Amino acid sequence: MPEISVIDLRLLTTMPDWLNAATGLDALTHAIEAFVSRAHNPLTNNHALHAVELITANLVRTQVDPRDFEARLAMAQAALEAGMAFTNAILGATHAMSHQVGGLLDAPHGVVNGVLLPHVIRFNAEAWPERFVALGAAAGLPVSGVPAQEVAEQLADLVRALADDVGVPKGLASLGVAERDVPVLAPTTLKDACMATNPGEVDVRDVETLFRKAL
Repeated sequence: MPEISVIDLRLLTTMPDWLNAATGLDALTHAIEAFVSRAHNPLTNNHALHAVELITANLVRTQVDPRDFEARLAMAQAALEAGMAFTNAILGATHAMSHQVGGLLDAPHGVVNGVLLPHVIRFNAEAWPERFVALGAAAGLPVSGVPAQEVAEQLADLVRALADDVGVPKGLASLGVAERDVPVLAPTTLKDACMATNPGEVDVRDVETLFRKAL
C-alpha cells in the first residue's frame, strides 16, 4: 500500500476512452463490493456510498468531454474513496472472478468487472437484498417503498446501462473467454482472497453459472 497518494485530475484528461471506462467501472466495483462485503464497517460504508454517487453521476461526463474538470475531480475523488473503502473492507465475487479472467487472458481488469458486476449483484442480492437499498439510493434510484430485491435488480440494470454508455462489451466472449475456459476459471476463483468477504456463500457450480451468464 502506498504511504502517499498524489491525485492530480489533469493527468486523467489524456486517458483513452477504453481506459477511462475501465478505471471508472473498476472504481464502481470497488465501492459496491466494499459496501456489501462481510468486512464492511461505518467508515468504509461512507466512502463506498459517496463513491457510487460520484461515479454514477460523472463517469459518462468524462467520457463525453475528457476535459470536464468538474467531472474529472469527482471521478478522482470517487476512485480514492472507493480505494479507501475496499482496502479496509476487501471485495467479493466480481473481483475474484475478474482476477482469473485477467490472469488467463490478460483482459482489461475494469472492463471484465463491468461485464461481471451486474450478474454478481443479482446473485448476492439473493443472500442479502437489504444491503443494496442504500447503494441504489446512492446511484440515484427511487428506493422508498420499493422491495429490496427489486432495488438490487434495478441497480444491476443501471450498472449494465452505464457500461453500455462507456462502450464496454456485453459479454466475456467479446474479451476472449470461451465455454471451455469456465471449468478452468471457476475452481481458481474460489481460491481468490476476495471470495472470503463475498456476502453470499458461493460454490464452484455458482461460479460456473455466473461465468456462463456473463459470456
